[in-house]
Amino acid sequence: MAGIEINRSREMAVFVHIVEEGGFSAAARVCRMTPSAISKLIARLETRLGARLVNRSTRRFQLTPEGCVFYERATHILADIADAERSAGAGERPFGRVRLTTSASYAIHILAPILPDFLDLYPDITLDIVQTDMVIDLLSERTDVAVRAGPLKSSSLVARKLGETPSVITAAPGYLNRFGVPETIADLDRHRRLGFGYLRAIDGWPLKQHDETIVYPASGRVQASDGEALRQLALSGNGLARLALFTVRDDIAAGRLVPVLERFNPGDHETFYAVHAGGSGPLPSRVRALLDFLAARGRVE
Repeated sequence: MAGIEINRSREMAVFVHIVEEGGFSAAARVCRMTPSAISKLIARLETRLGARLVNRSTRRFQLTPEGCVFYERATHILADIADAERSAGAGERPFGRVRLTTSASYAIHILAPILPDFLDLYPDITLDIVQTDMVIDLLSERTDVAVRAGPLKSSSLVARKLGETPSVITAAPGYLNRFGVPETIADLDRHRRLGFGYLRAIDGWPLKQHDETIVYPASGRVQASDGEALRQLALSGNGLARLALFTVRDDIAAGRLVPVLERFNPGDHETFYAVHAGGSGPLPSRVRALLDFLAARGRVE
């Protein structure tokens, strides 16, 4: 006996409407179906998947963990389908959702000021921005583009360079008035050093000593998970922090932070990249639009 044909994209579209409209009845109106038909479609979908997607009662609608995962994947798949259809037509604009992972420092100091121009250029693209300094797996986190700093490990990722930045050790004037200005590397022993709370490619502060570069431990009583948090801690007088220059340039110019130990600065630079997962197929136009825009306007200089 011939099997029943399954319209998977239709099921995904209905399920996405249920989530975004907040329930079966509202989704039924949007999809021009009866609530009963919506309920039967979801029941068939759950049976086929072998997982409950929605916990439902007369008063409450709630996605299960499996339902959350299915919703995220379904929105991306539907966006890819729409993008493929639009790309087939001449002159169509990029369309759909792009999930971007980036550090808080890049998001605040580079991305936020240029984002209005991107939204004006691509009114049919929706951005989902996730801020973290941690290196994530793009595929498992369902991420289209990630902005990363530092050396890239050999992988299947495709990278586009976004520039590079030097770093500088800084502190607030109030902190320096209280604890003194460090004049030598040895002076760091008596200072509060603000460091990252996770392992980095270089776990410490590179400093020039005679004709070589040493790495001084940056661990102290206060650590943070991202550079922007360290900047705020430094601004509040909590200690010394070694930060990317593009994040503190305005603070230094305004006198809110003061560079220290500059004669020991080895002049190293941290490189920024926009990366995406490689593959044999063409890059979706929505992803390519963001990558091209970051390469042109989102550079770290």
